[in-house]
This record gives sequence, structure tokens and C-alpha cells, in this order.
Amino acid sequence: MFDKKNIRTYYLMISRKIRNFLLSQKSREFLVFLFFVFVSFCFWLMQTMNDLYQAEFKMPVRLRNVPKEVVLTSELPDEIRVRVEDRGTVLLNYMLGRTFFPVSFDFEEYRDRGDHVHISSAEIFKKVATQLNTSTKLLSVRPDTLEIIYTEGKAKKVPVVLDGHVSAGRQYYVSDIHFSPDSVMVYAPKEVLGSITAAYTQPLELENITDTLNQRVAIRKVKGAKFVPATNDMSVYVDMYSEKTVDVPIVGVDFPPGKVLRTFPSKAQVTFQVGLKHFKEVTANDFFIGIHYKDLLRNKEERVPLSVQTFSPYASRVRVIPSSADYLIEEQQVTETHD
Repeated sequence: MFDKKNIRTYYLMISRKIRNFLLSQKSREFLVFLFFVFVSFCFWLMQTMNDLYQAEFKMPVRLRNVPKEVVLTSELPDEIRVRVEDRGTVLLNYMLGRTFFPVSFDFEEYRDRGDHVHISSAEIFKKVATQLNTSTKLLSVRPDTLEIIYTEGKAKKVPVVLDGHVSAGRQYYVSDIHFSPDSVMVYAPKEVLGSITAAYTQPLELENITDTLNQRVAIRKVKGAKFVPATNDMSVYVDMYSEKTVDVPIVGVDFPPGKVLRTFPSKAQVTFQVGLKHFKEVTANDFFIGIHYKDLLRNKEERVPLSVQTFSPYASRVRVIPSSADYLIEEQQVTETHD
């Protein structure tokens, strides 16, 4: 067991061994060896740091003196990447002790170039070089050109449109897609503004939705244009399908005077799927089964096929029972009227 007395004994023993080692001949030789290793390393480092190297740094970008009436429809990058070449000592100073100021561009200097300004690589190089040592060679900047696109008061309101596909789960259907707000303002130069008819969302694919979905979506960017707001709240509403059957009369179409169509049966059952939301409002009056006289003249069968020509927009998977019917064309006396 370790007690205070034993711990003290071990401590004194270990301390004595360390002291004896440091005062020994081997210890002095080892320390001398470490000293020469350190000196050699310093000489090697100084020699190495005098060689040429390449490095990449980031510099912030700023656009200043933008008037209040100007709306920027393109954004400058937050920073540019600068690749340089110099001695290792200079590059080490850039990395450890140097803080780069923002590469600043004055809006008023470019205003006379129109509403679509290109800032060349030569202009960027010139501004970057002011922050570098004279010995530093500037190799490249990324991006090598910058764009300033702006407008002064030119804007219009456009509707928000979904770019993508939304599908419901089994036995459900998408009853409505709503955006809030349903339209946004777009600012752009005249030639760009004229080509924009809608604000499309970022591509979106949603599947197997079985309940109301609320999601924040971003407006797809258009070069030279700015949408306000740039995001939108989208709500997707789904409804459950139910099956319904109604009896629909079979009607003759374009029969000449004196001829009447009789079918057996006189009505057909129309079965369809409809959302619960519209279940009650869809009735037999929303469907039409018609048989054209000209089709009967060409028909060589004893039965005529039945199909639904018109039906409710809320109905889907419409089918008719029976799919055909016996028929008879009756002659009726036409009563002439005299004035």
C-alpha cells in the first residue's frame, strides 16, 4: 500500500536518479548534441526560407459609395483568392503577421460605363498589388473578372412559379400549391427585366406527401436580376381519394329530325375517384355520355361502345359500366307546323 511515507521515499529516489543523470558525462554529451541539432535546424530553416515559394491568400472585396436609388442586381464575391510567389520569409509574414485590407471598388468610378460593368483582371491586379511587397510576384486572382449589374428604379411584379415536381402518396393527390407571397418584385436593367415573366423556385422534387407540407423555398437566381424577397413560403395541400359512382343518361347526339336513339340500358354507371374535399359537389350532371349518329351509321356491331366525353376536373380514373350498350334507332313522325 502507498502511504505518505512511501510516496516521499519514491519521490526522493526518482529525483536523485534524474539529478545524477544530468550531472553525468553522458548527459552533458547528450545536451551538446541537442544544441548542435538545434543550431543546424536554424541554419537549414533560414536557408530554406530564402527559397522561392508560391502561396494563395484570401482578400475581402468591398463596393463603396453606392447611391440609395441604385439597386444592385448582381453581387460581388465576398472575397477573392490571390496567388503569389516570393521568398518563404515574406510569405510567412503574410500568413502570420499580415492582415489584408478589403480590395475596395468605388461605384462612382464605374457609373459612366452603364448598368452592366465589367471590372477587368488588370484593374483587380492593380488594387491587389498595393497591399503586397515590391518583391512579391502576383501570379493570379480568382475570379479574374468582376461584374457590377444594377438598376435605378426599374422593377415589376411577377408571379412565383414552382420549378419541379410534387407528388402525393398512395390514395392521395395534391389539391393545391400555395405561395406566400404569391408574387415578388424583380429589379433589373431594362433588357433583362423584359425577359422575366415569372419568379421560378429552385428545382424541387417532393414525393409521397400524405399531409400538408410547409417549406421555405429560394427563388432561382437570374443573372442581372434581383428578386425581393429572395425566398418564399410554399404550402402543399393534399387530399385523400374516395371512390364514387353516379348514374349518367346515355344521350344521342346530332340525330336528324324524326330519329330517336334508344339504348339498353338507358343509363350507365360512371365510377371515378374524387378527393374528399369535392366528394359532395361532383354529381351526375358533371358527366356526359353521348353517342353520335354518324358513329352509329359506321358501327357494324350489335352494341355500341360507351365512353365519357366530358367529366368533372376533380374526377380521375373514370370508368363506365357497362362498356357498351344495345341500341335501337326509332322513327318518329315529325309534326309540321303551319303559320
